[in-house]
Amino acid sequence: MSLPREIIRALPKTDLHLHLDGSLRLGTLIDLAKERHVELPSYTEEGLNELVFRSHYNSLVEYLQGFNYTCAVLTDAEALERTAYELAWDNINEGVRYIEVRFAPQLHIRPNFSLEEVIRAINKGFEKAQNEYNASDPVTKNGEPPFYYGLITCAMRFFTAESSPYYAKLMDVFREAPLGEIYSMASLELARAVVRLRDEEDIPIVGFDLAGAEAGHPASEHEAAYHYVHKNFMHKTVHAGEAYGPESIFQAITDLHADRIGHGYHLFSPELCGPSVADPQRYIQRLIRHIADSRITIEVCMTSNLQTNPAIGSPENHAFGKMLANNLSATLCTDNRLVSHTTVTDEVELAMNTFNINPKQLRDIIVYGFKRSFFYGPYTQRRKYVRQVLNYYDSIIAAYEAKK
Repeated sequence: MSLPREIIRALPKTDLHLHLDGSLRLGTLIDLAKERHVELPSYTEEGLNELVFRSHYNSLVEYLQGFNYTCAVLTDAEALERTAYELAWDNINEGVRYIEVRFAPQLHIRPNFSLEEVIRAINKGFEKAQNEYNASDPVTKNGEPPFYYGLITCAMRFFTAESSPYYAKLMDVFREAPLGEIYSMASLELARAVVRLRDEEDIPIVGFDLAGAEAGHPASEHEAAYHYVHKNFMHKTVHAGEAYGPESIFQAITDLHADRIGHGYHLFSPELCGPSVADPQRYIQRLIRHIADSRITIEVCMTSNLQTNPAIGSPENHAFGKMLANNLSATLCTDNRLVSHTTVTDEVELAMNTFNINPKQLRDIIVYGFKRSFFYGPYTQRRKYVRQVLNYYDSIIAAYEAKK
């Protein structure tokens, strides 16, 4: 099946794996850097694309370089609100009608800028864009689906004192503590704070995430934080299987109660199983069965994976093809719109051009994004919204087919 790009762009879509600090507009990054006296390697979009935000990267280290600059400017309410507002409209303008945006609040805290203020500023930007679009003619007169968003806060598997002033202070106070305990404390503190903010201020914090280097930094160090959000009815997702193997995915599901898996690329990599797994192939087959039976959705980021893991080679080698073959619930996401130079439209187009995706599969892929979202409103509203999206999706396809 192939669809013209303009039809893919018009279809209602989601992005469930979207990092705020990796998805700024380049022009905004330059503006904020100048205003905040942050040094950049270049102050032109062409220069930054050549030196930092490339179309291809040689390693994950190169890929992550750009975050040093984006995080350096996202240190006050004005910068975060502007970035959130623009990111919402960038998605709206390409047909994306539901997003869940993730960020690590503790990276943005400064001495005069608290965790609460970080989250309030980000929420203010998204809420403003949501209200503007939902009051516009396409929604009120033409019946197009409204736009909604949710916030996902990220704990970090690993950090150093240089990661942010907040982490520097934490590590200074607990100088004698093992690093794993410090990582655990930071995650639990974040979990307590975001549950309180959600409950006291009705901020749509819909999920909790764990990001950062997998190898050497097990999910088990963050069990206390995930147990806390779990018993407080907050959804959970985990970066797993991006740079480590199937056991990392299994640990995310069993130890952290993950409702979704971020990336999950190495689900099918027996060579990455550790010595405790006697039969890697059997282990993976049982894990696949468990994921399928539990309808745990995988947040697939094809372009990002191809950039951070050059060994994949061509898109045909991406694990998304095996996910489709095993009928897993998987939805296409951008990861980082700026760092990966991608959009949801690009990701759908890449998948369709790479794999033999039939009409039912495409509809399922997009619908999984809506059905397996951590939608903030009541279940009845969510069901009504999904039905509205499906009707609109089907009307676009029907109109296209009628013109062929």
